[in-house]
Amino acid sequence: MKSIIRNSLKEAEVVLSEFADNPRNIDAINNAANIMAQAIANGNKIVACGNGGSLCDATHFAEELTARFRENRKGLPAIAVNDPAFITCALNDFSPTSIFARYVEAVAVKGDVLLAISTSGNSRNIIEAASAAKKIGLNVIALTGKDGGELANLADVEIRAPKTKFSDRAQEIHIKVIHIFVECIEEKIFK
Repeated sequence: MKSIIRNSLKEAEVVLSEFADNPRNIDAINNAANIMAQAIANGNKIVACGNGGSLCDATHFAEELTARFRENRKGLPAIAVNDPAFITCALNDFSPTSIFARYVEAVAVKGDVLLAISTSGNSRNIIEAASAAKKIGLNVIALTGKDGGELANLADVEIRAPKTKFSDRAQEIHIKVIHIFVECIEEKIFK
């Protein structure tokens, strides 16, 4: 059991080091945080979506902005597409691939930002959400993995986790990036 623990921690360390050592990732995180902070400063919001663990990450991002991160401050406008009533209604009445796009069409306005999370970059419902966002005039920030998939081509800024055998390592990079986003947004808005 202890060897599993040590190996898992070492593997996570290696993946994080590979990600952190790539200057393109630092630039992409900076660009994405600036885009999101500017949208908020302009009176807009961030809409976040993902599937499974990525939906949990999208929700975590939104709650860190709307409630608090490390210290108390004014809430910031962000929403995750995670309402079970909406999701089950949309699943009943529309194609599963259009769930997030439908939500984006309903609540997003030009100047908002979509944070689209897909460890493969090929989640059809995330791709459709990004397409809907682009039509409305949103900037799309994508957190991806593997080769970035189709989502990479729709993103204004793509942040790609290093390619690994399993998606959990990409998710670990994504949650680190999400925390950095919040830290940078707070710095831009409140300092």
